[in-house]
Amino acid sequence: MTKFVFIASFLIKLTASTPFQQISKQLPDGFVYVRDIIPHIEVDLRYCGHHNFIGKPIQGYLEPQAILTKQAAEALAKVEKELNKNNMGLKIYDGYRPQSAVNHFVNWSKDPKDTLGKAEFYPTEDKHLLFKRGYIASKSGHSRGSTVDLTIIMLDSKIELDMGSPFDFLGEISGHLYTKLSPEQLTNRKILRAAMEKHGFKAYSKEWWHYTLNNEPFKDKYFDFPVQ
Repeated sequence: MTKFVFIASFLIKLTASTPFQQISKQLPDGFVYVRDIIPHIEVDLRYCGHHNFIGKPIQGYLEPQAILTKQAAEALAKVEKELNKNNMGLKIYDGYRPQSAVNHFVNWSKDPKDTLGKAEFYPTEDKHLLFKRGYIASKSGHSRGSTVDLTIIMLDSKIELDMGSPFDFLGEISGHLYTKLSPEQLTNRKILRAAMEKHGFKAYSKEWWHYTLNNEPFKDKYFDFPVQ
C-alpha cells in the first residue's frame, strides 16, 4: 500500500513538472512563439476564427498563437521597442502559416458559391482572380516562418492606426503604391514601413500589412506543422 502511494505521488509530481500539453506543442528548431520574445505584443490571429476573407476558421490554425522564426521574432522585437518610445506598438494578424492553410485557400478559390467574406474583404474583386492578381498564393512566404502580417496600435488605447484599408482587404487600396488616401493614412503606412525596413524586413507591394525578413533562415523550405 505504501509503495502504491509513493508511485502515485511520483506520477502526480512528474505530470505537474512536465505537462503533456507543453510537450505536444514543441516547435520545430528555429521557431518561437512571438510572445516568448515580445511578451506584451498584441495578437489577433484572424485565421483562427471567422473574421477573415473566407469567413471560417482556416485549416491548420488550432489556437491563436503567433509563431515566427527566431530571427524574425527578434527583429520584430526591435521594431516594437522603437515604436514603444512613441506610445505605439504592434498588433500581429498572422505569422507562420501552415501549408495546409494555404491549401485551404486554394480549395476555397475553386468554389464560386463560397463568398461569405466578399462584402467585407473583396467587394470589388472577382473571387476567381484573387490568385492571378497576387492577393493569394499557392505557396506562401508565411509558410517559411519569417513573414508577418501586422499593424500599429496606440499602447494606451490599443486602437489601431488608420491605414486606409483594413487587414486582408483584397483590393487596390491596400497596395503601397495607392496614394488616394488621407495625409494621416499615408503617414501611418510610412511609419510602419520605415520601422519594419529599418530592422530588416521588406514590404510586399500589394499589402501594406505584409512584411518578410530579408535574411530569412528558411528561404526554400515550406512547413506544415499546426499553429497551436
